[in-house]
Amino acid sequence: MLHEQAVADNNLAGTTLGEPILSARNVAKSFGSVQALKEVNFDVHCGQVTTLFGENGAGKSTLMKILSGVIQPTSGEILLEGTPVNFSSTTDAQELGISIIHQELSLAPNLNVRDNIFMGREIVGAGGVDFREEERQAQLLMDELDEPIHPLTPVEDLRVGQQQIVEIARALSTNSRILIMDEPTSALSASEVEVLFRVIKDLKSKGVSIVYISHHLEEALQITDHAVVLRDGVMTAYAERKDIDLEWIVRNMVGEGFDLGSAPLGYEMGGIALSLQDVSVPDEALPERSVVDGLSLDVRAGEIVCIYGLMGAGRTELLESVAGRTPMSNGKVFLKGEEVSQCSIAERIEKGLVLVPEDRQRDGLVQTMSVGENLSLASIGAFTRKLMTSRELEQDVVDSSIRKVHIKTSGGEAEIGSLSGGNQQKVVIGKMLATDPDVVMLDEPSRGIDIGAKAEVFKLLSEGARQGLAVVFSTSEVGECLSIPHRVIVMRKGRISAEFGPGVTKEEIMAASGESVAA
Repeated sequence: MLHEQAVADNNLAGTTLGEPILSARNVAKSFGSVQALKEVNFDVHCGQVTTLFGENGAGKSTLMKILSGVIQPTSGEILLEGTPVNFSSTTDAQELGISIIHQELSLAPNLNVRDNIFMGREIVGAGGVDFREEERQAQLLMDELDEPIHPLTPVEDLRVGQQQIVEIARALSTNSRILIMDEPTSALSASEVEVLFRVIKDLKSKGVSIVYISHHLEEALQITDHAVVLRDGVMTAYAERKDIDLEWIVRNMVGEGFDLGSAPLGYEMGGIALSLQDVSVPDEALPERSVVDGLSLDVRAGEIVCIYGLMGAGRTELLESVAGRTPMSNGKVFLKGEEVSQCSIAERIEKGLVLVPEDRQRDGLVQTMSVGENLSLASIGAFTRKLMTSRELEQDVVDSSIRKVHIKTSGGEAEIGSLSGGNQQKVVIGKMLATDPDVVMLDEPSRGIDIGAKAEVFKLLSEGARQGLAVVFSTSEVGECLSIPHRVIVMRKGRISAEFGPGVTKEEIMAASGESVAA
């Protein structure tokens, strides 16, 4: 494989398999008055996977940024093979063989796959940049990751999961001997996760050390050799794989008695709030083919419906077309009996139909705006008259949203980038709830957030349903189907393959989706 020579070139002298190769000793990091890390001791083991668990805001990403040279610690030291090192930049870390795959994609969408992989590290020959060699190596990386993407494909034309693969390819191309993966599978399909795990196993066999961060706990247990738990900036637990299970992780992350909740009961649902009739959505790449094919579904006020399916089942395309983001080739959408099929996105929002998109960074948030500005963006018409905005009314909306969705922030003026992934997701949800909708749709609402934040989001949706809100959310995690939904709709190849009520099992859902139960 392409990475084999890289490991040979970055051979570790004097480090035995399983021994610490990279260590943090008494590392602390403060951002103003906020202490993100407190005297953390952390070891990366040679040729093994060290998995870091913790809730959003626990300090995981901060620690990884310190280990990879993105930021510097306030105090403490970093040791590489027992020798203290100082990284003033990611370039310093990369020169010593340390690379990071960030949770939030850092690709340039206007460039192609090849140029993104080699951006800042161009292969230069006698005649300048050797684009042909870059393309050859990029193709080898795509082949290694079993992803049929041509190196000259613009990144903006790729779906989120494919962009994540490109991000992984870029890290592999740096000849890393220590590879930090921050939520690498958050947007990947089940088959892509299998390929990534195969690559990780291959890298381990060549002596590469992996630091793995994931909110998919059961998934992470498949590959980990050592587990570390961070909580409020402090390392609270460490164990080897043989001594841990899912219960151990959850208990050390969030305490005893944790669950994702159950379907809210004890109230009567209202009439049909959302009705989809024979909806078909064309495939963008092949317009003659339907990615959603003749789907019909009714959702009542106060009902929570979960749509489950594997990658490519048509979940995202369905929700985006219902929200008006992409066109339908056939079918009708009714909101409380009124057809809205021809309405624009803004008109659907005004009438009470909103969508929380899958990619919060690209489609849900404006990074240059504050927390408050993001929260008030979708409901700005409610406090704007004759092109004049009432700051007082806007502030009321912001303060109310922060309280309602329990956003952990210093205030509406805080930068959106200062929030954890879970709190950023709450901002997107709060923004849409501020429009006072009748129907809220959420595409993978727990993507990239921890189990604690997930539970808070699900509790928020349950409370909304009790107040008459119709909730539709999609997921690729079977466990979420068994939590708060009143109904589970399984999609397969653009159609509804099954519908389940209370008491459904994980095995029944997986079988209906075409997924191997053994997997």
